[in-house]
Parts: sequence; C-alpha cells; structure tokens
Amino acid sequence: MDWVIDKNRPICPQLCEQLCLRIATGVYAPGEKLLSVRDIAVLAGVNPNTVQRSLEELEQKGILYSVRGSGWYVEEDTAPAKKVFAGILAQKTAAYFAAMEILGMDAGAVKEYVKEWKV
Repeated sequence: MDWVIDKNRPICPQLCEQLCLRIATGVYAPGEKLLSVRDIAVLAGVNPNTVQRSLEELEQKGILYSVRGSGWYVEEDTAPAKKVFAGILAQKTAAYFAAMEILGMDAGAVKEYVKEWKV
C-alpha cells in the first residue's frame, strides 16, 4: 500500500489516517513492529520529524506504543484505530453526498448511481 500525501492538507493528520487505515484493514497486525521513522519518512516522502509527531499522536490515542531503543508497535487492541478509520469513512461519505447534492442529486439517486458505477 503506497503512501499518498496531498500537499494541500497538513501532512501529520494524513499520516495518522493512513496508519489507522493500515491497522484497521490488517496490513499491520496487533503487536506488529512498524517500519522505522526514517523508513516511513522515505516511503511517504516527508520529514522524519513529521512522522515522529504522527506516531506520538497515535500513541496518545492508544493506537501505537513505543519501546525505547526498539521502535513503534501496534497496540493489541485495534478498536481505537478502527474507530478513527470509521470516522474518516463517515466524513468522506458525508462530503461526497454533500457534493452530489450540490449537483442536484438526492441521496436515493446517488445510491443508485453508486450501485451502477463501474471502475
């Protein structure tokens, strides 16, 4: 899974979102060690200090924990990461429906469109 960074949004929240996505979908398993701060920074194309801040924020939310001298790990309880991910999905879905409403489509028409939509 590639790191996708939108230069028009703050980077730290994006890193947090993408880490939560990886945890919620099982890319990172409970108790699994993450890549190093530097490795994540290189892969995401961002500053290591930004990665460190993101990891610390996720630690405060009970999603990750650190072991001095060893690195960062996924908490055994992934419910907090799944909750953050569900919130992101709800927010993006609401934004999509709001955008479609501006185009004159009601919720029923949008749902029908999505059912028939092919990638």
